[in-house]
Amino acid sequence: MQVMFYELSRDPAHAVVPLLARRIVEMDGRVLVVSADDQQRGRISAALWAHRPDGFLANGQMGEGDEERQPILLSDIPDPLNGARFLVIADGVWCEGEEPFERTFYLFDDETRVQARQVWRDLRGREGVKKEYWAQEDGRWAKKAEE
Repeated sequence: MQVMFYELSRDPAHAVVPLLARRIVEMDGRVLVVSADDQQRGRISAALWAHRPDGFLANGQMGEGDEERQPILLSDIPDPLNGARFLVIADGVWCEGEEPFERTFYLFDDETRVQARQVWRDLRGREGVKKEYWAQEDGRWAKKAEE
């Protein structure tokens, strides 16, 4: 399992999630985006639909039906009903599914930084877990740490 920590210092989650999701979907992957905040999930969904002028990233919300057909599923719990192997934690609140995801993108900001540091420490030494820490620097993502 790989956990990618993304510190949101400039862009909010609804601007970052479409970038991550596009890459995964382009590789025929499926994504589960988790946030306990209904409004945040709504902003993310809107951003996915409007991601590019020449296209969109189809997505649906858990509970709306046809979850298994969604390439990108938004939910408040880490239950990959769409068969996702990739998890994006958009609200900075760590969660794990019953089965480990292939890769977890853990987005956090100033408000959730303390929790993110604790999660980094908690995952230290866990067998089979690789971690990377990324931060925004001059408009780009830069890798700051790896374990």
